Amino acid sequence: MTKTQRGVAPVQVIWVLAGIFVIAAVVWHIIITTRDSSLHFTTPYQAVLLTNGSVYFGHLQNYGRPHPFLTEVFYVVSQTDPETKQVKSSLIKRGKEMHEPDRMYLNPNQIVFVETVGTNSKVAQLIAQAPH
Repeated sequence: MTKTQRGVAPVQVIWVLAGIFVIAAVVWHIIITTRDSSLHFTTPYQAVLLTNGSVYFGHLQNYGRPHPFLTEVFYVVSQTDPETKQVKSSLIKRGKEMHEPDRMYLNPNQIVFVETVGTNSKVAQLIAQAPH
């Protein structure tokens, strides 16, 4: 055997090991990014507070993943009666806008917190009464 032939084998082994390492790293990355890491809630509706102070209620899906979204979205509008000075709050369903959205995609970095909406809460009752 010549000196060149003896030196090739260790280099080939190193390249094979490096290739196996790269393939293993790619497979591990695919497994981690595609597994179902979203949270599942025990109530039908969730309240989502965003960094701009807006609160939306709806079915939150894909929370904990890169593209969470809400369906059946509601929000509260408060109006003050000019005569009585009493504040009246109403729950408004999104989707009546000109573009008729059926979902709201959220930036996960803008979500401050998420809470479940209790099934017996006033919000849940108002959602149940709203036309769907």
